[in-house]
Amino acid sequence: MPATIVQTNAVPFARVEIDPVTLDIIENALRNARIEMDATLVRTAMSPGIREQGDAFPLIADPAGKMIVGQFGSFIDGFLQNWDGTLEDGDMIFLSDPYSVGGAISHSNDWLVLLPVFKDGRLIAYTSMFGHQSDIGGKVVGSMPINAHSIFEEGVRIPPVKIWKKGEYNEDLVRLVMHQTRKPDWCAADLNALIASCRVAARRVIEIATRFGDDVYYSATQELLARNHRAMKTLLGQAVSEEPVSFEDYICDDGMGYGPYRIRCTMWREGDRVVLDFAGTDPQSAASINFYLNENMFKMFFGIYMIMVFDPQILFNDGFYDLIDVRIPEGSLLKPRFPAALSGRTHALGRIFDILGGLLGQKTPEFLNAAGFSSSPHLFYAGNDTRPGKGNQWFQLFQIGFGGIPGRPLGDGPDGHSLWPGFTNVPNEFLERYFPMRIERYETAPDSGGAGLHRGGNGIHMTYRFLSAGTISIHDDRWFVPPWGVNGGHPGARARKVLEKADGTSTIVGNKVEEVAVEAGDQLHFITWGGGGWGDPLDRDPALVGKEIVQRLVTAEGARAYGVVADSTGVVDPAATEALRAKLRDGRGALPLFDFGPGIVALRAACEAETGLPAPIQPEWPHVLAAQEAAE
Repeated sequence: MPATIVQTNAVPFARVEIDPVTLDIIENALRNARIEMDATLVRTAMSPGIREQGDAFPLIADPAGKMIVGQFGSFIDGFLQNWDGTLEDGDMIFLSDPYSVGGAISHSNDWLVLLPVFKDGRLIAYTSMFGHQSDIGGKVVGSMPINAHSIFEEGVRIPPVKIWKKGEYNEDLVRLVMHQTRKPDWCAADLNALIASCRVAARRVIEIATRFGDDVYYSATQELLARNHRAMKTLLGQAVSEEPVSFEDYICDDGMGYGPYRIRCTMWREGDRVVLDFAGTDPQSAASINFYLNENMFKMFFGIYMIMVFDPQILFNDGFYDLIDVRIPEGSLLKPRFPAALSGRTHALGRIFDILGGLLGQKTPEFLNAAGFSSSPHLFYAGNDTRPGKGNQWFQLFQIGFGGIPGRPLGDGPDGHSLWPGFTNVPNEFLERYFPMRIERYETAPDSGGAGLHRGGNGIHMTYRFLSAGTISIHDDRWFVPPWGVNGGHPGARARKVLEKADGTSTIVGNKVEEVAVEAGDQLHFITWGGGGWGDPLDRDPALVGKEIVQRLVTAEGARAYGVVADSTGVVDPAATEALRAKLRDGRGALPLFDFGPGIVALRAACEAETGLPAPIQPEWPHVLAAQEAAE
C-alpha cells in the first residue's frame, strides 16, 4: 500500500511560464544547496570515510520524489510505493536495509535520512542524504564481511522508521541503533550530520520558494526535469543503435576461493526508449559480493555516463527515467534474493561503469573508454593502541583506496583517482595522527596504466607500517582479470598486496581477506590496478614518454610498450625508437577494439606463477546446472 502524504493545504501547485533567467537562478541555487549539504556533512561528521573522503550522497527532489539535483538518483518513488505509512510535516525517515527499499541503498553500512519538506501545509520537496558508516556491528570490524552468507551477519538492519515524528525526536530508536556499533561516537556524529544536511537543504528550498513563489519554484523544477528529458532523448537517439550490442566483464573472485563472476548486459533502442538487459549475468553468490542494483539507480549511472562522455553540460536529474528500461534477472548477482549478503557489493558496482563504457563505445569507438573504474579498494585496520601513552585504547580504520582511471578519447586517465569524482583520499597526516601507523610510501605504481596513445591511469602503491598489533582486512578486485584496453590500447596492470613482516619475510596476500593478524613493525604494500590504455601506444609522443620516465610514471623498460627507447633519465634515442616502432608494427596484426588480455582459461593456467595466488575455482550453481540439463 503506498505511503499517505498528509497535507493541510490540498491546493495543487500550478504550472506557470518560467523565463530563462529565473530558471537559471533557481537551478544554480539548488546546485549550491546541494553543495552546502556536502559542506555541512563533512564539518559535522566524525568518521574518516565521510569526513575525510566524502563517502556520502545528497539529493533534492520534487514532491513526486524525482531528483532535481544530486548524485545517485532518487529512490523516493520506490519508497513511497512500498512503505505503508504516513508522511507529514515534522517527520523524518531513517533507514539502512537495502531489501526495504529495493536496493536504493546497496548495503546496510549506508545510513539514509529522508526529509519531506512542507511549506504552508503542502509538500514541496524532499531532501535526502546517505553516508557510509564505518561500523554497524556484525561479525567483523567494519561490518563488511567478505565471508558472510547472509545479510544477518553484516550488522544492524534498519527498516524505514521515523527518527522524527511530527517534530519529536525518537531518542530511544537512536540509542538502540548505536548500541549495535563498535564506534557509537562516530555513528552518532555521522547520523547528526546526515540530519543537519537535509535540514540545511530544506531551509534553502523554502527560501527559494518564498523568494520566487511556490508555483514558480515548482514549475522551475518541472522544467529542469523536462529539459533533461529533451536533451537525453536526443542524445540517446544519436548514441544508441536499434541493433543490440552486448558486453560482459568479470568480478575476479568472491573472497572464498570461487570466481570469476560474469556480469553481462545487452543494450538496444526501441524508438525513443533504450533497453538495458542483464540476462546472462551469473546467479547470486553465496558470499557478500552481490550487488542489489536498483533499476532507478542504474538509470542514473547510465545517464551520468552518457552525459559525461557525450555532453557534460546537461544537468543530472531524474527527468529521463521513462526513456530507459532496465531488466535485471531475479536471483542474479545484481538482484539477489533475501537474505543474500550484500556488504561486498563495491566490486560489482565499479564493474558496472566499465560495462557501460564497453557498451556505449562499440558503435562509436571515438567515444569508447577503456576499463579502470573497476572497484573501490578498502583497507580495515583495528586493534588496541599499545604505544606508550595511548592507554591500550581501541582503534579501527576504514579507508577507501584509489586505482587507475581508464584511458579516454580526450586524454590519459588520471593516476590514482576514485571511481566517484567527489571522493578524496584520507590525508597521510590524518592517518598518522589518529592511528598507530606510519605511511612509508604513497605514490603511483609506474607502468601500471595500460599503454596507449592515451595512457591508462596508474594505480597507487601505498605502504603502511603498523605500529601496534591488530588485524587488517582487504577488499579489492582486478587482481585476476585485468582492466582491458581499447582501440589498440593495452590492458592495465593487476592489483597486488604484499605483507612484509618485521623479520623481513614477505607474503603475498589475497585481495579479499578478513582479519589477517599483523604485528608492530609489519608493512603492507597495498598496490592497486591501473586503467586500460586508449589507442595505439606506438602513436604516443616519444618526448611525452621520456618526460613520464622522469616523473616516475613510466620506467625505461615500460617505455618499450610504446615503442620508445630511452634511458633512466628520460633521454629518448630517436633512431632506436623509430626502428623499434617499425619492428613492432610489422609484427602485429590489426589493432583490436578491445584487448582483454589472454582470456580466462589462460589467466587460470598462469595465475599462481603471475600473481602468487591460486586461481579462483569456477563457481557452480546446482539449480542452474539442473535447469540446463533439463533443457538439453
